[in-house]
Amino acid sequence: MKYLALIRHAAVQIEPDVPAAEWQLSANGRTLTRQLAPQLIPYRLNRIVTSVEPKAVETGRILAEELGLPWQTAVNLHEHDRQGVPYFGRHEDFVTAVTRFFTQPDELVFGRETAVQARDRFVTAVNRQLIAHPQENLALVAHGTVITLYLCHTNPDIDPVTFWQKLADPAAFILSLPQNNLKHSLPTAH
Repeated sequence: MKYLALIRHAAVQIEPDVPAAEWQLSANGRTLTRQLAPQLIPYRLNRIVTSVEPKAVETGRILAEELGLPWQTAVNLHEHDRQGVPYFGRHEDFVTAVTRFFTQPDELVFGRETAVQARDRFVTAVNRQLIAHPQENLALVAHGTVITLYLCHTNPDIDPVTFWQKLADPAAFILSLPQNNLKHSLPTAH
């Protein structure tokens, strides 16, 4: 069986005055990434490809080091474009904004992309990597909302809001190819 692992980056060091797209991993995030690595061994990954955002790059680099795999970055695997959106001081306000993003997918409600635009960009980027590496089991390190959009697109029984709210960081979602069926979640979502 051929696999695709979609991996959400690990926990970050939040810096309210720095755009989220520039955040780095926290010390705990680096530790949790190292703990995730052995759980990926059964899926015989051959390569790790990350978004260009530092938190995804660092997550992918750590996993690659732990698993002895090559890694690289690729464009268009980045998070939903939130450029210009200020830091949400209250977590509840962030959850409300993301919920609107998922429940009004054709409307520009949060950031510079609709959910449909972010999903289509990410689907195209994933497909580009699968075409570029047709014989490999890939791990793509990306971000919570775009991974959620992709998984809901390929597994329509998943509710995006509920799924997104339960994401761990890091988390890995193992899909069997070519059907893109979600087979396993690591660690188990909380």
